[in-house]
Amino acid sequence: MASSLLRQISSSADFSKLKNSPPQKGEQYQPTDVEHLANVITHGLWILPSALALVFMVYMSNSGLQLTTTFLFGFALVLLFTTSTIFHILSYSGKFPAWRRFFHIGDRAVIYVFIASSYTPWLILKEFHSWAEEVLCLVWILALLGVAYAYIYHEKYKFLEMVFYIGVGLCPALCVLDMKDWSGLVELSIGGLMYILGVFFFKSDGIIPFAHAIWHCFVFMGTFCHFLAICTHLLNVRFLEYA
Repeated sequence: MASSLLRQISSSADFSKLKNSPPQKGEQYQPTDVEHLANVITHGLWILPSALALVFMVYMSNSGLQLTTTFLFGFALVLLFTTSTIFHILSYSGKFPAWRRFFHIGDRAVIYVFIASSYTPWLILKEFHSWAEEVLCLVWILALLGVAYAYIYHEKYKFLEMVFYIGVGLCPALCVLDMKDWSGLVELSIGGLMYILGVFFFKSDGIIPFAHAIWHCFVFMGTFCHFLAICTHLLNVRFLEYA
């Protein structure tokens, strides 16, 4: 259904314009046809790999805690790419406004869930000097508040929304520095840096062509770094042995 809908849209699309003007305050940016297509492709490509990553992490888990926490991360990863792709397909189609709004809100809300799911394996499987359990509760409370915020104040107070994302992402990072064993911190930091650098493009719609698709690419690079970190330092996978 999705592929036929994309073919139908593409047959009448105008691919000559690379970007539109930036949105007015309080309005949503309207991507060009080629930007719409790039938005769909840059996250749609990673749905299947993220599902395979979920299966791989579950298979490599050796304990109930490993299984639970890596399944949570993997499921959130699949949910992130799937929700984003569905929203961008609906946005590209210009049809089904109710579903488009639902998945647009979900696209923003799932980011909070993904952030919390990314920290959960580290806060549970690693040893800390203190505060790990309290921070785990805090990060999920903040994530749920973020989801509620996304649904209540959709497309309002965008700067405050960005502060929420960065706050939910950075607060638990301070606790990660309290790990007794710092292995994996480099990969986590690189992944976090990818997200932070990507925010520049996330806020550049109408200024830089394909800004949102570039943001998608940074998201993928960040999630890949975190996937490698979890497999290598929490599941003790030796990828060279599988090469």
